[in-house]
Amino acid sequence: MRPWSLLMTSVLAIHLAGFPASADDTKETPKAAEKGKADEKDDDKLIVTQHETKIGEESIKYRATAGLMPLHDASDKVEARMFFVAYTVDTKEDQPRRPLMFAFNGGPGSSSVWLHLGALGPKCVVVPVDPTIPPPPYRLTENAQSWLDKTDLVFIDPVETGYSRAIKPELNKKFHGLQGDIASVSEFIRMYLTRYERWTSPLYLVGESYGTTRAAGLAGHLADKGIALNGVILISTVLDFQTIGFGRANELTYSLFVPSFAATAWYHKKLPADLQGLGLPELVTEVTKWAEGDYLAALGKGDRLPDEERTTMIKRLARYTGLSERFVDLNDLRIPQHLFSKELLRDERKSVGRFDSRYLGFVGNAGSPSPEFDPSEAAVRPAYTATFNQYVRTELNFKTDAPYHILGGGQIGAWDWGAPGIGYPETGSALREAMGKNPHLKVLVASGYLDLATPFAATDYSLAHLKLASALRKNVQVTTYEAGHMMYLHGPSLIKLKRDAAQFIDDSDGR
Repeated sequence: MRPWSLLMTSVLAIHLAGFPASADDTKETPKAAEKGKADEKDDDKLIVTQHETKIGEESIKYRATAGLMPLHDASDKVEARMFFVAYTVDTKEDQPRRPLMFAFNGGPGSSSVWLHLGALGPKCVVVPVDPTIPPPPYRLTENAQSWLDKTDLVFIDPVETGYSRAIKPELNKKFHGLQGDIASVSEFIRMYLTRYERWTSPLYLVGESYGTTRAAGLAGHLADKGIALNGVILISTVLDFQTIGFGRANELTYSLFVPSFAATAWYHKKLPADLQGLGLPELVTEVTKWAEGDYLAALGKGDRLPDEERTTMIKRLARYTGLSERFVDLNDLRIPQHLFSKELLRDERKSVGRFDSRYLGFVGNAGSPSPEFDPSEAAVRPAYTATFNQYVRTELNFKTDAPYHILGGGQIGAWDWGAPGIGYPETGSALREAMGKNPHLKVLVASGYLDLATPFAATDYSLAHLKLASALRKNVQVTTYEAGHMMYLHGPSLIKLKRDAAQFIDDSDGR
């Protein structure tokens, strides 16, 4: 899954001034970055600039550090350099007591640009209010919903994303796998806490999409290294890949996608009048109960399903998804995401987005089984590519001729998911273990009703099967938004996400 993020802009109109840091402005910056100079001898390239913005009624002065963090092997040789952008607020308080949050997106193979310029950072991409593809040229504006008033932020680009690179191409395979990725990001976090003297800060992780897989795994990995977290925020979550992997021998996924199909059909007004008249939460509650009950039981019967019961299931599935009974019948009651995205609006020669099904794409061949492209991806990738490349060079003053790999660039090949025969990849168990070792760890889970990449029902199912001790279940808070994979595409959801995150930090920072 690829994470995409976006931001509404009607309330964003605050000026941000950027200028190079002076020697007096670098109290939390290693000497390599003083006066905005890079220290090649230390294998670092760190550039520091000073800025000011306004979030709510509060004017905030902060420092931005853009640079490369070296990762070393057991013999202390540099294996890779990871690019990051850190925002730290100037405060009279003891800096190590201010919350610190590490943020990343997913892919695998995505940079952190989506969370960075979409929801959390002090700047955001200007996009249309409606779910449409914006015209170029693109620009940034101030982010009135930035999380910087609540926590310092460090955006991490894993190896071969962004400007992060392995020293030699043959080293990439070490980092491009479930465990290698977790280990390398864990080492980055250790290095950051050490170099910037933040070991006693309240610590948080926030990941989106595959970034939630990474965040859950990191929670367990860091706990084993003695690094306790205050909180983990999971945005558009996948903890167990069985819940999103369509396959002949995996009936579970088909049932977990149906509520998101229903939400999408409701949004596009393709449901019967009585269902169309329901509120979205009420609708998905009804559909989820049926999909995880009678429907999943029917799928489990396979060829033993009686004809009468099969007919009943066909009618109900068509009713809840906006698809024809014939289409449901021809697909044997099992509708994968790509078929649904093409079929729902096929007669209108349109397809719906995977990451956000509010977005529509015009199709060239209405008779083909799958969409030709994802309109929700097309709506954001050019804008984020252009604005980040301009922003990092001009306002952050980090200048390089290297390409910034937004998504899927560089030397990322086949992802190592682990040894064969161990089942579907999952990191929910690592999160459970981290919570067991640190009963103060809290988790905030944010899902979108219109997400067809990591459906909210799949997330809820995974959380219900973490096997948490009853005393720890209260530490998990789940919120669902009327938007897609990147719920901050939707203005009201963006505001709610900031409000939920702010309250979460206040409730968990331990101060």
